[in-house]
Amino acid sequence: MRAISSSPVDVAASGRAAPAWLLSLRWPFNPAALDVLWGAFSALNLISIYWFAYWETIPFHFIWISLTLLYGYRSWPTGPTMWILSAVMMTTASGIGLDVWRGSEPPEELTEVPLMAAVFVVTVWHSQRKQAAERSHRLVSEQNARLLDAQRQFLQDAAHQLRTPITIALGHAELLAGTVEGRQESEDIEVVIGELNRLRHISERLLLIAAAGDPAFLHPEPVVLDHLVAESVRRWRPTADRSWRIGHLDQVTVRADRERLGLALDALLENAVRHTASGDAIQLSVIRGYPGMPARIVVADAGCGIPEDELPHIFDRFRTGDDGQSRGTGLGLPLVRAVARAHGGDVTVRSTHGQGSEFELTLPAPGRPALLAASAALADRTGLPDRPGQNRTPSAVIAEDQGSSR
Repeated sequence: MRAISSSPVDVAASGRAAPAWLLSLRWPFNPAALDVLWGAFSALNLISIYWFAYWETIPFHFIWISLTLLYGYRSWPTGPTMWILSAVMMTTASGIGLDVWRGSEPPEELTEVPLMAAVFVVTVWHSQRKQAAERSHRLVSEQNARLLDAQRQFLQDAAHQLRTPITIALGHAELLAGTVEGRQESEDIEVVIGELNRLRHISERLLLIAAAGDPAFLHPEPVVLDHLVAESVRRWRPTADRSWRIGHLDQVTVRADRERLGLALDALLENAVRHTASGDAIQLSVIRGYPGMPARIVVADAGCGIPEDELPHIFDRFRTGDDGQSRGTGLGLPLVRAVARAHGGDVTVRSTHGQGSEFELTLPAPGRPALLAASAALADRTGLPDRPGQNRTPSAVIAEDQGSSR
């Protein structure tokens, strides 16, 4: 019996060639073999009905029950199903009719034949309805998949085709910026350069968002989140006059794509800078939580916040939510969501209009202790110092972290 249920790989691994007839019996069975086995089983039960005058009940029900079970596996077309149903009705009715003619059974026993047939017909009806629903669902799923693939391909093609002319135009505009003399001309060329840079960022982010569904989008490796966050703060501090703060930093190592995750974190920081003013606080934290819980990167700011009616749409593409300070691409937060979901995580936001926002990027639970050991080894090799606030409890608001650096 073990050889029958074993896969061909197992049989080959055993070092003995199994007979062809034995391999043909492995699951899933040939559908025709099931039909033949049921035909033989039904014939034996039909012979029992004819042979044993007072013992037709059990083989009679065996025939009908086995037919119903077989249809659940086979689901023949309507035409063959009706022919098989008619044959079973005629043969079983003739067997019971013979017993009635012999006087061993009352005539009322013949009513079981149409009753069992009605049960079988109801089963066929439900099975066909289920098949029709599954076909419809499969067609809709395939159509949606084709539409999503077409949309993703269009975004990739459009972004790729835009990059080259934008790069060329930007290069010429920068050359012209060094040759113009008038003030008005200089301001005009700066506007052109700014808009071309914006278009370049849009094309690059569109390309990343469109590629997020590709299985080859990520190249996972052990990433030390607290080091990644500290390095991001060091890079962003000279670029914007904000009160840059490091909150609670747990030592967390996850398997992630360092480059993609860095782009998502940069997009969150860019969003925080855009919606804060000079001197406003921006705080980054890494929180591990309980064992097995997702790791969280939290970016909180004390900026203008997000109106409540815009929160459900904040991650939609080209949703800028401009506050009059600067224009964004409208693709930063969608990029964050695409990267987070590609890693098996997500991004959420909590915000109060006029009081700031808090974005939380979650990643799957950190791996085994070996990753934590790798994190410690990496810290020893790189010589990175411990981060401020690493052993403190998370603060509820940015203002509570008065000891953080600006």
